[in-house]
Amino acid sequence: MNYKNITVAGSGVLGSQIAYQTAFKGFNVCVYDINDEALNRAKDRITTLKDRYQEDLGASEEEVNAAFNRISFYCDLAKATADADLVIEAIPEVVKIKIDFYKQLGKVAPEKTIFASNSSTLLPSQFAEATGRPEKFLALHFANEIWKNNTAEIMKHPGTDKKVFEEVIEFAKAIGMVALPLHKEQPGYILNSLLVPLLDAAQMLLLKEVADPETIDKTWMVATGAPMGPFAILDVVGITTAYNITLAKAEATGDAEYKKLADLLKSEYIDKGKLGRGTGEGFYKYPNPTFMDPNFLEN
Repeated sequence: MNYKNITVAGSGVLGSQIAYQTAFKGFNVCVYDINDEALNRAKDRITTLKDRYQEDLGASEEEVNAAFNRISFYCDLAKATADADLVIEAIPEVVKIKIDFYKQLGKVAPEKTIFASNSSTLLPSQFAEATGRPEKFLALHFANEIWKNNTAEIMKHPGTDKKVFEEVIEFAKAIGMVALPLHKEQPGYILNSLLVPLLDAAQMLLLKEVADPETIDKTWMVATGAPMGPFAILDVVGITTAYNITLAKAEATGDAEYKKLADLLKSEYIDKGKLGRGTGEGFYKYPNPTFMDPNFLEN
């Protein structure tokens, strides 16, 4: 694996984290986004990560500044990818936007460049043809706050070259991730294939008034030793995201239970401004949710 120059396309929350983590581990990073306004927001986001790395990882001021200085910013895709060994795409989860992006990327990126999608819901085979280099394309999915939650799910599609797959696994390790290879395409990868059914089941227990969120979380935490229960996790994910997923399932399946759950999330949480941890309240109130109380798991 001879990657030195990495381009991150899309500078939102996760794109900014991927760029900074990669630079922190010594790679040269180019960040691409569609305009200067987006890039300025990215610079602000990445600047705030310096403090998090010092707090959470014990990084020195010299280290966090050196990482920032290894990043350059572009709104010209050809310039951003001029010497890229790997492009990590982290643009919106919309099929048409991604297809248009890959068609453009395939025209301007050097022949050597590998393409990886950070998509969490879409499969690489949906875009392989649009890249113009399907054998050099795969998925590389990170979790939010990647410097702490350092998973990297590497998923190939049927046309991915084996050598490319192995190289990207090595790259993930080189930027401090625990590399998790997926040998076949799977919607939701490993993490969400395990997590989403848990979150679904918990929400259905709430909908059916079997128990309240605290009791459901307490059950899971006591029985499994998990640090958080499903409703605490949903507060991190965001209740708007949970609502959108539930509504999409209701429309796709025609299942009346999912429609009732979507209505509950909207009326009791979203409409009341309870969107999760980011707004100070969701299923719990922050910054001191009850599940963090040392006595929460006792009788």
